[in-house]
Amino acid sequence: MDMKPATAKISSLALKHNLQTIKQKAPNSKIIAVVKANAYGHGVVFVSSAIEDMVDCFGVARLEEALSLRSNGITKPILLLEGFFSAKDLPIIAVNNIQTVVHNLEQLQALQQANLPHPIKVWLKIDTGMHRLGVALEQVDWFYQALKASDNVYKDIGFVSHFSRADELDSDYTNIQLSRFLQSTGDKQGQRSIAASGGILFWQQSHLDWIRPGIIMYGISPINVSAKEYNLTPVMTLTSSLISIKDHQKGEPVGYGGHWVSDRDTKIGVVAIGYGDGYPRDVPTGTPVYLNGRRVPIVGRVSMDMMTVDLGIDSQDKVGDEVILWGKELPIEEIAQISGILSYELITKLTPRVLTEYID
Repeated sequence: MDMKPATAKISSLALKHNLQTIKQKAPNSKIIAVVKANAYGHGVVFVSSAIEDMVDCFGVARLEEALSLRSNGITKPILLLEGFFSAKDLPIIAVNNIQTVVHNLEQLQALQQANLPHPIKVWLKIDTGMHRLGVALEQVDWFYQALKASDNVYKDIGFVSHFSRADELDSDYTNIQLSRFLQSTGDKQGQRSIAASGGILFWQQSHLDWIRPGIIMYGISPINVSAKEYNLTPVMTLTSSLISIKDHQKGEPVGYGGHWVSDRDTKIGVVAIGYGDGYPRDVPTGTPVYLNGRRVPIVGRVSMDMMTVDLGIDSQDKVGDEVILWGKELPIEEIAQISGILSYELITKLTPRVLTEYID
């Protein structure tokens, strides 16, 4: 007996293929590859090493993420997408060739007062309508001049903003945000970036100088349409093993609470994965997994370490067979649609217990 527990298989070929596709969609833009949250659950060191020579910069959310890239040999520029959280971080940022977003007055003042070995490259974050981070449109000039005047800031200041509704293809809000961004920066020197995954796929006019691919780099669509439609390949295949098969009688329940009762004689398979691995507990009955060339439904409640599936009375499956939870054979977008849980959340929720296997 030799069975693999929950395992995420990560393909560098798929990753490189997706970057090629992204380059074809935005041939004139430089790339900030977004590898925050452990590269969306794909393993930040592996991902960034695999693509470093195909991108111009990496985007992360926390200084710790940037430093882990540096300590693993990544030399390309790294951008802190939320900026720095403490004035104490600034000397570390300066010596590690890390770039930072500035989105509020506190960050600006910390920069102005810092004692640094050399200037830092800064991107001014502008709030064009997301209303999360960023300086107001009427403050852009003032912030820009203040940054220009500081010896701690490279004279070449970038501009960055973020769409809030790029995945709504029939909404005009994206065009409104884009025109606000261009208007507030049009009279200034400096490179611009507003397009993340949705902007890259659906709003060509937003590509500008720099694009910031995140979810699409990993072969997942930002909307619940299979990424295949955009010539993207899933980088992760989440698998586990069938660890038990039992005959099951009509009228008998399965799992905690006895919520699911079989309406026929069947066989029930147990798969070694559960919410302790990050697979959501509340997926509806009938959510598919992929096993031996077909989809079979999850039945009964997902538990911490296991889930149960209805194999059917004529099942030829064997203990030890591989089960795919999502991947090329079963798009994660489909699981997102059925469960009502965003694919972004599904992949970043996987726990450290899931083994990672890097392939090709």
